[in-house]
Parts: sequence; C-alpha cells; structure tokens
Amino acid sequence: MLKQMRSDIRAVFDNDPAARSRFEVVFTYAGLHAIWAHRLAHGFYKRRWFTLARIISQISRFMTGVEIHPGAVIGQRLFIDHGMGIVIGETCEIGDDVIIYQGVTLGGTGKEKGKRHPTIGNNVVIGSGAKVLGSFRIGDNCNIGSNAVVLREVPNNCTVVGNPGRVVKRNGERVSDRLDHTQMPDPWIDSLRFLQKEIEEIREQLGNEDKQKAEQRRLETQQYIGDYEI
Repeated sequence: MLKQMRSDIRAVFDNDPAARSRFEVVFTYAGLHAIWAHRLAHGFYKRRWFTLARIISQISRFMTGVEIHPGAVIGQRLFIDHGMGIVIGETCEIGDDVIIYQGVTLGGTGKEKGKRHPTIGNNVVIGSGAKVLGSFRIGDNCNIGSNAVVLREVPNNCTVVGNPGRVVKRNGERVSDRLDHTQMPDPWIDSLRFLQKEIEEIREQLGNEDKQKAEQRRLETQQYIGDYEI
C-alpha cells in the first residue's frame, strides 16, 4: 500500500511542473486524494461491501470534485490534473501511466447491462472536457484532444480530436494532409458548407428556370402582337 502511494506521488512530480514538495502534494492535490479514496472504496467493492464503497466514493466526490465509481479498475501512476468535474464509470478500466485533465467523462451510452464503459490503455492522455462514451478500447500511447467526443474504438498510437472524435494522427503521421491537429475538424462547419453549396445550386437552377419562362413569355408576346397586326 505504501509503495503504491509513493508511486502515485511520484506520478505527480513526473507530470506537474508546479509540484514543489511532497508535503504540498500530499495535502493539496485533490486528484491524488480522489485516487487514494478510490483505492480504499475499490477494496470494499471487491469484498461486496457495495454501500460502504459508495459512501466513500460520494464523500470523495464532495471533497475533491472527482467522481470515480468504486467498481472502476485503475492502474498504476494515474495522474489527475485539476480534477474538478471528472466522472469515471463503474465498468471503466484504466491502464498505467494515464493522465486525465478536468471535465473528462469516461461513461456509457445507455442503460445496457455488463461492460458499458471504456477501457483506457497505457500511456494515454485525455484532454480537458473530453468525453469517451461506450464499451470499447482506447489503445496505448493515444492522445485524446480537449472537448473531443469519442464514440468508437481507437487503435494504438493515435491522436483523436473533434466531435465526433476523428483520428488525425497514427504512429506519429497525419492520417490525411487535409486534417491538421492545429486546426481541429468541425463537422458542423462542414455541414453548413454543404448546405450552402446545395442552396447555391438550387438558386442557380431556379434562376435558369425563371430565365427560360421569361424568354418563353417574350416569344409568346411577340407572336401575339404579330398575329394582332396581321
């Protein structure tokens, strides 16, 4: 237990340049407190003391702003930075050396039974506000961009951004030159551009039809005047 706590403290120093001393880390880092409380609650959960486990998790949620279901499985050296608003579901599994920022949700998509939350691989970074929803795996060494919404499995060594989440890098190379990580793809903008193109095409068609009708009326008028003169 003490060895694991030392490992958790070491993870803070490895990932947060603002950490100054062990005393400061132990007494002021809410993310660390949430992890320790979860380890305690998870121990009771495995012994089927479910109510006591939930009480501990709820006290931790109130004190730290981080909600981790006692049934979630967390690996070694998890680092939670500015953890307010983080939610980790019951059947979620998190690997080793994972970094999670504030506002992240590792949740489900409905009321299905059994495994319904994601599995996070090793060495994964999940940016602030990201949502990973569903029973699938995020591969090792992946980066999930801030505010990304991930709804399907991600292979190893990928970078995911956008809503819905898209893989923009794999094994350090861009999946497409058109997708730039510094310019996150926006499906709403793409949809609006498509609609604008459709509207312009419809206007052009209507304009051509109006021109044809006007020309037809002109010819009919000329023919009527010619018949009248005769």
